[in-house]
Amino acid sequence: MGSRAIHAPAGDGATVVTSQKVREGCEDDYQRWQERTNRAVRAFDGFEGTEMYPPGVGDERAWVVVFRFSRLDQLTAWLDSSERRELLAEARPLFDGTPTQEVLAGGAPPQAKEEAVTAVISHHVRPGREEDFARWQVKAFKAQAKYPGFMGNELFRPVEGIQDNWVVVFRFDTRQHLDEWLASDTRQRLLEEGERYFSGYDVQKVGSAFSGWFRFGAGADNAVPPNWKQAMSVVLGLYPTVMVLNLTVGRVLTDLRVPGYLSLFISNMLSVSILTWFMMPLVNRIFAFWLVPQRARSVRTHVAGAALVMLGWALCILIFGLTSG
Repeated sequence: MGSRAIHAPAGDGATVVTSQKVREGCEDDYQRWQERTNRAVRAFDGFEGTEMYPPGVGDERAWVVVFRFSRLDQLTAWLDSSERRELLAEARPLFDGTPTQEVLAGGAPPQAKEEAVTAVISHHVRPGREEDFARWQVKAFKAQAKYPGFMGNELFRPVEGIQDNWVVVFRFDTRQHLDEWLASDTRQRLLEEGERYFSGYDVQKVGSAFSGWFRFGAGADNAVPPNWKQAMSVVLGLYPTVMVLNLTVGRVLTDLRVPGYLSLFISNMLSVSILTWFMMPLVNRIFAFWLVPQRARSVRTHVAGAALVMLGWALCILIFGLTSG
């Protein structure tokens, strides 16, 4: 796996974003291997943290892992270490194709905000068209900034003798808004124009739509569950929250003749607050064996957790069916 480094002052922090497609059926072995890798990297000077993101919808089994170091030279020491080379050699049978990585030195980290979803795009710029590409990228940034959910972008230039790629990092508030930009007609027209300046590009996505509700500590356990588990868990926390509010606060607001639009705002504010600070932490603790990717290593665990969540749904429906009348 070749390193693509983007130069910045040595003390500004450094991040490597790795994308690797895992062979079908090898997910459990891969996660165990990634745990060992996370333990190995912690022993290196300057290590600050790691995050792992399971494949999202349409990501073709691509797992994204982020490592953060205090300085570029400390990150380079890890990338060039014999420990990492041995780990990569061991994991080669688990990967479908060659893993890719981008090293970002300086600037904000790819996951600067908990709710942000980030794209890391590496461009292979044609020789002699570098300044044309930079001007084209400015044009693309201006167009991108007009789309819903846009949160910011950064451009990392290559370093002579280290790597030739230009890397663009941009963020949106949700996965849906990011995908809307990536699939937009505006971007397709820009890409057609940009083909004069670059011969190819690679896209990596980092983040999760519900990431703010699914944090399991630092280090190796900072991975988020797959989206289908997140959705099931949110429904388990949201349904009883909304029902209880409808049966209590909702009736009070109705008796007080509060306008519907204001009543809905109050109910939404209360439900999101209860969900964020009480229900989801409770659900996360109860179902940690199923939600934390490093713990859910077998098909039996996946099925058992999903069955328990659906049982919780059924119990809620039964209880509210009998009490709400």
